[in-house]
Parts: sequence; C-alpha cells; structure tokens
Amino acid sequence: MPRGKRKTVDEAGRMGKKSKSGLYSGRGNGATSSAASAIDNGSTDDKPKEERMKIRLEGSKTSGDLLFCGGTNWDLIGRASLPKAAAGVKPQGGRNLWGPHHITSIGKIRIRSVISGPTACHSIIITEDGKAMSWGRNDREQLGHGDNVRRDNPTLIESLKEHNIVSAACGRNHTLCLTEYGTVFAFGDNRYGQLGIGLQSASVGNPVKVGHKGQPIVKVACGADFSMILDCKGSLHSFGHPEYSQLGHNNDGQYFVTSNKLSFDCQLVPRKIQMFVEKNKGHVMPVPNVLLTDVACGTNHVIALDIRKRVFTWGFGGYGRLGHAEPKDEKVPRNLKTFDVTGRGASSIYCGASFSMAVSEQGILYFWGQTKTTGEATMYPKPVQDLTGWKIRSVGCSNHSIVIAADDSVISWGPSPTYGELGYGDHGAKSSTQPKEIKLLDGINIHSVACGYGHTLMIARNDSDEDTNSINKLPEFSVKAEN
Repeated sequence: MPRGKRKTVDEAGRMGKKSKSGLYSGRGNGATSSAASAIDNGSTDDKPKEERMKIRLEGSKTSGDLLFCGGTNWDLIGRASLPKAAAGVKPQGGRNLWGPHHITSIGKIRIRSVISGPTACHSIIITEDGKAMSWGRNDREQLGHGDNVRRDNPTLIESLKEHNIVSAACGRNHTLCLTEYGTVFAFGDNRYGQLGIGLQSASVGNPVKVGHKGQPIVKVACGADFSMILDCKGSLHSFGHPEYSQLGHNNDGQYFVTSNKLSFDCQLVPRKIQMFVEKNKGHVMPVPNVLLTDVACGTNHVIALDIRKRVFTWGFGGYGRLGHAEPKDEKVPRNLKTFDVTGRGASSIYCGASFSMAVSEQGILYFWGQTKTTGEATMYPKPVQDLTGWKIRSVGCSNHSIVIAADDSVISWGPSPTYGELGYGDHGAKSSTQPKEIKLLDGINIHSVACGYGHTLMIARNDSDEDTNSINKLPEFSVKAEN
C-alpha cells in the first residue's frame, strides 16, 4: 500500500497516524509506531548493541556574572505579529538593550555556561553548581516549566534540579539539556519529532529523555526544527525535520500524501549518520572511519568537526553556507577541503542562521555564507582579515550578527536591522559591516559569549574587587526594575 495512504497530515503539517491521545506517530525513517517501543529500541540501526560506556562529563571550569544585550520583547522579536500558538499571550513590549547590562534578577548566582541559538528567542544558563535556568519566548513550552507562560527573568527548571547539567542547545522552539552522565532531556516544540521521543505532538512542556539507548552523549546541537546528538564514540545521531537533507541520511524526507500534496517523513528517534563523503571533479568517494568531536547547526544546515581536524558540512546549501563554492544542498556530510590539509585543520566550529565559521589550528578565523539578505555571499571559507593576529576565545552567532571574545576584548559586527545584540550602546552604531570592539566592556574580562536570534549573553569574570567594580559600572537590568 502506498505510504501516502497510511499516514494523515494535520493542519499544522504534522504527518503520522493520529492516536486517541491526540499525538502523532509515524514511520520516522525507521521509527516504530508507538513512543514506548521507539524509545526502547533507541537508534534505528540494526547492528547488535555494544556495551554502554560509563562517563562523567564536566561543565565549564570558569564561571562569572551574567551580562546581556539585545531585544527583550521575546514574543515579537523576528515577527510581525503573534502566531496562533501564542494566542492570548500579552506581549510585554520590552525594549532593546543596546549596550551590555548586568542581569541582577538571579542575585549572586555564578554562571558557568550560556546557551541560545541563531533561531532561538529563548536562552538557557547553567549555574556553577549545574542547575539549568531558562527564560524568553515560551509559546511552544521550550523553557521546560510545563506551561507556555513567557519568563522575563532566568527561572530554575525545577524538574531538572536533581541533575547536573553540563551543556544545552536551543532550536527555534525546542531545547535539549545534557547531563553529566551523557543523558539528554528535551522539551518544547515536537511537531517534527525534533525532541526524539518517538512521536510527534504539538509540544512537550516538561523535560523528557530523548529516545537514545546507545553510547552516552557528549554534545548536543539544535537547528531550527531538528536536533543532533554526538556520542562518546564519535558517532552523530540526528532527528527532526529533514526538509533540506540536514539530517544527513541521503534524503529530504519528501513524500506524496495525495497526487498533488507533499509532506515530510520526519525522523522521530535519533538515527546514526552512516556516510561521509568527499567530492573531487565530479567523483564522489566515501570517507571511512570518521570520528566526530563537535557539531553545530544553523537554521537548516550542519557543520561537524572530526578527530583529524577535518570539517564536514551538509543540509541547505543556499548562499554558500556549506562552503563548497556552490549553492547545492548536500544530502550527506561532505568534506570541506579547505581544512583537509595537515597543520591547517579546524580547532573549533560555529553556525549562524545562514553562515558558518571556524577557527583553524593556526588561530585564523574563517567565515563563509551570508549575514546580509542582500549583496554577495561568501561561497567558500575565507579568513576574517580584521581579526588576523587576535586570539579567539569564544564565538557567538545570531541570526545575522557575530560576537567574539578575543584577547581582552569583545568584538562584534552585523547588518541592520539589529536588536542590540552588537552591544555598542544607546548612542553607538546600531549595525556594522566591519568588526568593531565593544568599548563599553573595556576593563571587563569576558569568559564566553553566546547569541540568540537577536540577543547576546556573556559571562564576565568576577574573581576580584577590581572585576566587581568594573561590572558594577554597567547598567543593571531585570524586569522588576524595568517596571
């Protein structure tokens, strides 16, 4: 029987067979039709299960105070109006913070990690003792509090407080949190199976374990509507929306529901990416024994780093974001030849919504893709000349902007329109096509940065009276103070 007759598609574009509970389940590229059996089976691979390793991950060794700049009108950032999912929500109408502010609503809690994403209007912070806090947009329950009520200040995720959270990732409307033992919890939008729990549903408000029964996970990453988890053996597993082949399984998941209506066969549980390739003058050759160490996601593309410092990219190829000098989509991970040179490999990788970045072993920052919606795209990796000689310590990529901690400075740039994520201040420029130092942070040492769609999070060192005095010179921000 044609699979189009075995599935139903609801008004939101979800595919699958509707159960009595109102949830949707489907084939999901090998997923079973029930959530329980999907989670029990874990990965869809047919190979015998190997013994699960025991690991204990450590969070960041540094911690400090939370700084913020950018848009605070969470419900309307990047939108002309509220969607149906946010019906009944009263927009706060928060202002844009054009310069760095000290977040005071969390008191003296020290932060060791800040997380958001280029498509995300919400954020996760991890405290010094491994507790996860979230705030921002919540119309798909992506904050993990069991409701869709917006949080304007960082709020503890109660159901995760017994776990030591070491990392997290934010998609457009969903979130992944990683524990010290390599377990992944997911919450938020699940219309495309991006939570990896074996079924599709409008949203999941409380954290649930991702349906992965393989080796412990050491890294998580989120695209707009899909997810990636990297295990301790170097294997990458993907799930969620496959539209531009960003899941890396050599297909885009399209199928006909009727003779003239297309839908997508979403991946509902983590599935291991099996093939890596390189292309040379029209010839496609497999790359064997790839062991990955890092992964990052844009809106619909992925970049991964392996143990040999090689870079692989795949998914949507528009505007050069894959770096292969052509705008074609890549259906499986493809070796990016720029970094496949001894001594010139990549040491770290990053993704914006429609661009990619990498820092080479030699400390050179490379960029490819497009930050502006007009003008020429950079079709292959090119050095960012203005940052030659700078020691890059942390990189944050937003929808169109870039924020970098380098040496003792923080540098940013991005095209108009912005929401304040560049941090130049109320009287400073609102956009910049060239990298510029954030002068308002002079004298403040920034450990790390992270960017959301239109905001920037920073962790400022606060280990001495001098550090405290410098931070106290910044304006404070909390919703209570604003009201």
